[in-house]
Order: sequence, then C-alpha cells, then structure tokens
Amino acid sequence: MTDSNPPDRITPDTKDWTWVLDRPCPECGFDASNHRNDQLGAEIRANAAQWRVLLSTASVALRPAPEVWSVLEHGCHVRDVFELFYERLNLLLGEDDPTFANWDQDATAIERNYGAQDPSKVAYALAVAAGRLADAFDRVTVAQWQRTGHRSDGAIFTIESFGRYLLHDPVHHVWDCERGNEVLAER
Repeated sequence: MTDSNPPDRITPDTKDWTWVLDRPCPECGFDASNHRNDQLGAEIRANAAQWRVLLSTASVALRPAPEVWSVLEHGCHVRDVFELFYERLNLLLGEDDPTFANWDQDATAIERNYGAQDPSKVAYALAVAAGRLADAFDRVTVAQWQRTGHRSDGAIFTIESFGRYLLHDPVHHVWDCERGNEVLAER
C-alpha cells in the first residue's frame, strides 16, 4: 500500500475560502469587513514587507511538519497569488463579467518546485508582484468597485469582494508561517 500523501507533499487544500467574506477567520483573525477599498493597495504592500522578513529567516526552507509548507513554499505561493490576482483584476477591469480559469495551486507548487527556490529571489519577486497588484488596486475608480466576475466553480465576486478575498490569503499565510516558526523553535 502506498502513502497517498508522501512526506514531500502537502495535503491539498480543497476548501472554498469565500466564507471569509462573510465572517472572520477563526485561525488568523482576518475580518473582511475591516478592510476598506481605498486601503487595499497599502495593505498588500504592508503584507509584502512582512514576507521580506519571513523569507530572510534561517529556517526558511524547513517544514514544521512533513505535510505543512515551509516559509519558502508559502512565500512562493503568495508571490504566485499576487501575480494571478493581478491578471484577474485586469480581467475584471477590462471585460464584462469574466470567468476566471481554474488554478490548481498544489500542481503549481510541484511544477515550480517551490521548496528549491532561492528565498532572496522569491522575496524580490513577491515584492514586485505585490507592488504591481497594489498599484492596480490604487487605480480602481469608485465606479469600478462593483464590476463582477466569477470563478469556474460559480463563485461571484465584485472587485470589492475580490480584493478583500485576496487579502485574506497572504495574511493567513503569514499567520501559518508564524505558527510554523513556533513549532520549529520548539525542536
């Protein structure tokens, strides 16, 4: 019998995280109602600054458990999320009610070999992607915040809900990394 989740792989995340738009996250404490549209760019930039610190730690490539991503792997994911959401924001701004292509984050992690990437290059690319996305959110006009788009699973977003939904991901992953670093410090 083979292990369906070998130690070099994480447990795939199949949750629908859209619920964070309706209630606070019980793990990281993110509350979408506390985040204003005109502050999304600043919050993305502030989050990117946290990643610069996290990605400079000595334990950046260590996993707190075999099935849990390292800080480096989380950082690669967040970089890719910022890049993907920049593309999706441009779709929302440029097309009427676009459908977002499905994205398999776990397949991307394997294909891009997250755990073997250079942490300093990841920190730089994450900062660039965050800055570009933050600038794009800063340019959204009042009239554009209610433009809609939807995921392939049917979830519908306005640019406003899309921005708040996005923000939870890197905030939650900072929380994940802080918990992971606590575990590593106890070893």
